[in-house]
Amino acid sequence: MHYQCLIVDDELELAQMTCEYFQMFDVSCAYVGSVAEYDEFMKENTIDLLLLDVNLQQDSGFVLCKRIRENSDLPILFISARQSDDDMLTALQIGGDDYIKKPYTLSILLAKVRVMLKRMSASTAYNQNQEILSLDRDTFSVHMDGKRIPLKAREFRLLECLYEHRNTIVTKENLFQEVWGDAFFSDGTLNVHIRKLREKLEKNPNEPEMITTIWGTGYMLKI
Repeated sequence: MHYQCLIVDDELELAQMTCEYFQMFDVSCAYVGSVAEYDEFMKENTIDLLLLDVNLQQDSGFVLCKRIRENSDLPILFISARQSDDDMLTALQIGGDDYIKKPYTLSILLAKVRVMLKRMSASTAYNQNQEILSLDRDTFSVHMDGKRIPLKAREFRLLECLYEHRNTIVTKENLFQEVWGDAFFSDGTLNVHIRKLREKLEKNPNEPEMITTIWGTGYMLKI
């Protein structure tokens, strides 16, 4: 099963209360009380983020963090009653992403967790889209979903211009200037080249999802 957040804390009542609070706000959460229970939990489940106490009876959250960092960049937020700056520095130096002192305010802790989850989601989406589309300037081709798609020189320059300004609107005038070297080119020429790119890159050229038309203005490459 997949959870957005796992709490590892031997203060089980606090962990349970925190977990229930998160779930009230649609953040899926579970909790365990020791490193051994964490290891067992992770055999059957996956998580996006870890809330980790420093003192875990005979175990140490610092040691667990170091072990996790040997092969994972899982976000780790320390939660601890230990107040010293040295503890906070240690937590961050060994790979912790944040250090929240107990007693914490549930709403603030939830806000921090949500920010981290949102940042992770955006990063994942960006990386996935970077893998979907990449340009090869040496061969005037684009690599998409593991396939090489050759383009004509003008098509490649048009796509390159859109790619350089991806996820923002590029006006027709800017495209004319950057691709054809003339700000006063015909819409028909641009439309033909956009259509050819869509036929090569889009799953359905008639309902484009990647190269979208911004009516009256220009185009946007969404990745």
